Amino acid sequence: MKNLYSTLLLSLLSSVCFAQSDFDKILKGSEIVMAGLSVFKVAQSEPKKNTTAIESLCVKNKLEEKITFKITGKDAQDNEVKKELVIQNNGKECLYNLPKGIYTYEVILPNKEVYKKGEYKFDGEMLFTVKKED
Repeated sequence: MKNLYSTLLLSLLSSVCFAQSDFDKILKGSEIVMAGLSVFKVAQSEPKKNTTAIESLCVKNKLEEKITFKITGKDAQDNEVKKELVIQNNGKECLYNLPKGIYTYEVILPNKEVYKKGEYKFDGEMLFTVKKED
């Protein structure tokens, strides 16, 4: 009877050892697979240098009242591009897939007064902050 118990115990221990060894192999294999996938993810997330659009243009409002942010420009096919954002005080809004180019921008206050006006060349992802001038 002791032989049977010791045989069962030895069998159980050896299967646990092999199970641990198999688990380590599976774990190591999954690490290799994940490392391979992360390489593809990094390669995919690199910016495309020859694109004709900006991934995002965000405008942050640091004034004490809401503003309207308007931009006007032309895309590569000479089509007019007009965009308008209404941004609450201490808020942020974004435009996505905006064609690269030179745009005229206006920051308009709630009383319809033009707070700021100018031109800017948008050629990459950026954050445009409107704040009180000292």
